[in-house]
Amino acid sequence: MNLRDISGVLRPGQWVKNLILFAGIIFSENIQNPEMLAKVLAAFTLFCSLSSVGYIINDIVDRKQDSQHPHKANRPVASGRLKIRSAVMLGSLLLIVSLLGSCLLNPTFSVVLLAYLSLSVAYSLLFKHIVIIDVMSIALGFVLRAVAGVVVINVDISAWLIVCTILLALFLGFGKRRHELVLLEAEASDHRQILTEYSLTFLDQMIAVVTASTVVAYAFYTLSPEVSQKLGTKYMALTIPFVLYGIFRYLYLIHQKEQGGSPAKTLLTDKPILIDIFLWLIAAILILYL
Repeated sequence: MNLRDISGVLRPGQWVKNLILFAGIIFSENIQNPEMLAKVLAAFTLFCSLSSVGYIINDIVDRKQDSQHPHKANRPVASGRLKIRSAVMLGSLLLIVSLLGSCLLNPTFSVVLLAYLSLSVAYSLLFKHIVIIDVMSIALGFVLRAVAGVVVINVDISAWLIVCTILLALFLGFGKRRHELVLLEAEASDHRQILTEYSLTFLDQMIAVVTASTVVAYAFYTLSPEVSQKLGTKYMALTIPFVLYGIFRYLYLIHQKEQGGSPAKTLLTDKPILIDIFLWLIAAILILYL
């Protein structure tokens, strides 16, 4: 077991998804509070550790199917470079550290962490085999991340945060399924049986629905008088163009460049999206804190 294989099974590139834990502290206007920020950073670290446990479980369960995938076949477990016993030992160690750390950090946070772990296991064993539920369970994972970032600092959970998070996650999830269908073509069912339940036409319709819903939900959030009063500003609507561009750019990558198989990789490697996210973040912070 070498460092490359350990990194491969932990998938640190996927940890970017856990950055959503910072949404709570940003939009509750507490990012300048060093104690709260330290708690969110600790929560982010623990969530990264636990999410890697989920990836290990998924790699073990899917090793035969992954071995037939053009890209996933090179994963440590699927390729046989990392023995199942070694993967189980590594996952067990991370699980113990994550759960003990979460209990010390915040008991409520530890409950959310356990809920996420349960969801990850249920997804690997059951949910990923049920059409639509497979993508919805992925979206629920993002919601639990957002909730974890809120409960660890004991602030109110915004319904808008939940709605926008789940819609955006559904958008990314259906985009991923579309990429898999296009990439694998006739061999799609050999890798992931659930792909036989999807078609490009159906997925395009689902993507269209969640795309429109995401934009409308975010627009309503920024224009809501209640939100404006709570945040102390009426200028959050100025961030809508960044959200529109980000979604349109991602649609362009899905349909024109046949990307989207790994949302985390796309978000880390596509410069226009990276710049757009950075500008959205800067605009939101300036609007909220100045």
